[in-house]
Amino acid sequence: MKIVHTIKDLQAALSPLRAQGESIGLVPTMGALHAGHASLVKRCVAENDVAVVSVFVNPTQFNDKNDLEKYPRTPADDSRLLEECGASFVFIPSVAEMYPEPDTRQFSFAPLDTVMEGKYRPGHFNGVCQIVSKLFDVVKPDRAYFGEKDFQQLAIIREMVRKMNFPLEIVGCPIVREMDGLALSSRNARLSATDRHRALKISQTLFESRDYAKTHTVEETCRFVEEAIANAPGLRLEYFELVDGNTLQPIADWKDTDYPVGCITVFCGEVRLIDNIKYNQE
Repeated sequence: MKIVHTIKDLQAALSPLRAQGESIGLVPTMGALHAGHASLVKRCVAENDVAVVSVFVNPTQFNDKNDLEKYPRTPADDSRLLEECGASFVFIPSVAEMYPEPDTRQFSFAPLDTVMEGKYRPGHFNGVCQIVSKLFDVVKPDRAYFGEKDFQQLAIIREMVRKMNFPLEIVGCPIVREMDGLALSSRNARLSATDRHRALKISQTLFESRDYAKTHTVEETCRFVEEAIANAPGLRLEYFELVDGNTLQPIADWKDTDYPVGCITVFCGEVRLIDNIKYNQE
């Protein structure tokens, strides 16, 4: 595994491999890696000749400066994990390397980016699209891998690839959870032991709602989740939306879609956690 810090060095290393016909996979990350990231990297390694992993805490996607400053950074641990997973290259650029000048590009993929996270974190997805499009231009991957925990992000990146005609395949990978059900997240490292236990209520509620939904309406299911989180100590619901998994638009009836997904964001103490679950109405 080779660690690279500049675009020039990464492209110099990848160009001859691409010329030899080797396939290149990319896993964009913000570091603080865990088993969820490892699953993406291992799949990338299995499906491509060359696996590139970027580790970059992208400032343009944070609409809260404190959140950016508190985001966990563990470069030594990240490198060890990536080597164990079989990554070929780890790209760890500086902010100046990725943004030698301000990125003024504006991305709009309405209505995908105007609901849920787009509503509560204005500018977030614009920053995501800025950095992901830059990485696609730098690496020119055949495939890029993203986790389904960031469900809305995955849908927006798919749309960006379609609209901008990037010649690559976006591969969505399932949520990885702890044994007790908590969705893996770099932000989990910021949870106190008490908050870590309280956070379990998020996934537990989603799992319970999936069974509840089989005999209840969309409105009743939403209320079930909202009330469960409202009654849980230490948790504050920002939103829970039942949406069409393709359009991300809220549904009013189970018949409105054949792909219902529940997306949730909850503050556990000061830490903002997201999760989602797919509903099967058969």
